[in-house]
Amino acid sequence: MNRFRFARTPEGAVGVALLAFVLFVALIGPYFAGHSPTESIGLPFDGPSEGLPLGTDGLGRDVLSRVLHGGLTVIGLGIAAAAVSYLGGLTIGLLAGYSRNLLDAGLMRGVDVLLAFPPLLFVLVLVTGAGTSALVLVLAVGIVQITGISRIVRAATLEVSVSGYVEAAVARGEATPAILSREVLPNIMAPVLADFGLRFVFTVLLLSGLSFLSLGVQPPDADWGSLVRENIGALADGGASVIAPSLAIASLTIAVNLVIDNLPGRAARERGAR
Repeated sequence: MNRFRFARTPEGAVGVALLAFVLFVALIGPYFAGHSPTESIGLPFDGPSEGLPLGTDGLGRDVLSRVLHGGLTVIGLGIAAAAVSYLGGLTIGLLAGYSRNLLDAGLMRGVDVLLAFPPLLFVLVLVTGAGTSALVLVLAVGIVQITGISRIVRAATLEVSVSGYVEAAVARGEATPAILSREVLPNIMAPVLADFGLRFVFTVLLLSGLSFLSLGVQPPDADWGSLVRENIGALADGGASVIAPSLAIASLTIAVNLVIDNLPGRAARERGAR
């Protein structure tokens, strides 16, 4: 039951409820969409009417249907990119923090080289050169976050690796992979989970920004970032087509941050730090 303690605080409860709602909309929403997200069913930027509660966009498509279909894309790509970044960052950070020898120095120097490239510039160059497929977007956004993740994991691993239970495992002759998976990783999960949530939020915002720059999900597919880009020029005439996806992105990021801030033990550590 302690693992759900964060839902007992007002902020945590709001975060859980808001996150559940956004995920429900993203996962189940397409089944309740009244129209195809690519079908023109009216005049451009028609106001709300029966069957079209948010009106139409610049091509006469149902705004609500496109919002309902766009959530799964941005959340799916965000989770995939965060997973890629953590696959690389965890591997580098665990090996570097546990080895504390030339392997540590070599891995972290490689991380420093990658860190020299501005993340946004790196993503823009890679996406521009390799295309805007889902695989390229996931790899590009995932790679730029490996540097920060590996540093956090390395720092946590350095602290845990000198603990008595790790030294006992070494004395028993356990293999390094077993020590890392059974002794080290479970004891650094608190900072890792908190950082994963933040990385996911950053990933969603970066993917939405790429879509806004026409370098993300391409038409006629819909995601919340591309919906803003497609209709930003007609904000005065079709405000719902811009406001609705913007609110969806904001709701997702706020919900994840509220849940992270109220993870078990996090609030207690912050009070202790003060």
